Amino acid sequence: MPPLDSPQFATWMLQVLPVAYLAITFLQSGLDKVLDWKGNLGWQTQLFSKVPVLRGQVKPALATLTVLEILDGLLCAVGLVMLVATGSGRIACIGGMLSGVTFLALLGGQRLAKDYAGAAGIAPYFLVSLAAVFFNRG
Repeated sequence: MPPLDSPQFATWMLQVLPVAYLAITFLQSGLDKVLDWKGNLGWQTQLFSKVPVLRGQVKPALATLTVLEILDGLLCAVGLVMLVATGSGRIACIGGMLSGVTFLALLGGQRLAKDYAGAAGIAPYFLVSLAAVFFNRG
C-alpha cells in the first residue's frame, strides 16, 4: 500500500475498491444461495417458468451460478489480499474477468426471462467488474 499522501495512493484505491466490492457481492450472493437453496430455487423456478429453453434446467443452472459466484468472490478476496500484501493485481484482474463473465450469464438469464428491469440492474455491477480488470491489468 502506497503512503496516503503519495500520487500512487489514488491509483491503488482504484485497484482495491472494485475488487473489494466484487468480493463482498459474490461471497454474499453465493453463500446466500448455499444457505437458502430452497428459497433461491423456488424464486428461479418461478422466474424461468415461461422460458422454454431454461424451464427444465433451473437446478443445474442455479448450481453452476452458485459455484461461479463463490469462485468469483474467493478470487476477488484473494486478489484483494495480494494487492494489499504485495501490490500484485494479477489475481484481482482474473477475479474481475470471471466476475464479468458471471454478470453476462446473469444478464442473459434476466433477458431470456424478459425481466428487463432486473437485467438493467446488472449493468452497474458489470461496470465494476470492468473497472477491476482495467485497473488491475498487468
